[in-house]
Amino acid sequence: MNNPSANLPPDQNSPFKGKTGIRRILNALGYSLDGLHAAWSNEAAFRQISLLALIGIPLCLILPFPLWMRALLIASHMATLAVELINSAIEAAVDHTSLEHHALAKRAKDLGSAAQLVGLTNLGLMWIVAVAI
Repeated sequence: MNNPSANLPPDQNSPFKGKTGIRRILNALGYSLDGLHAAWSNEAAFRQISLLALIGIPLCLILPFPLWMRALLIASHMATLAVELINSAIEAAVDHTSLEHHALAKRAKDLGSAAQLVGLTNLGLMWIVAVAI
């Protein structure tokens, strides 16, 4: 497969894409940790969902659920965390672009929020199923 950036003039290639091997992995880990720190520091919703996971995951490990149900509950908690990170990234990117009220900016933010609603609804349904079995 062709590298799309290989067709760009050298001055248009990202300076952040030149790392390879272990250096790239270490850089990516650092960026990820920076992102988690930024989410915890700046996003109340991320802190709330993190606290929900910090309660829900140990609880599902303590309660006598089958292994498959524990896996579903943990995956559902992790999915809501991931969706909140993506939702926060969308909001930050939209706000960076412009703070003016715009229909497309509102749509982007509303769609991110709707994705989190779906994730939290799934999490709630998984807990209802877990308790019901």
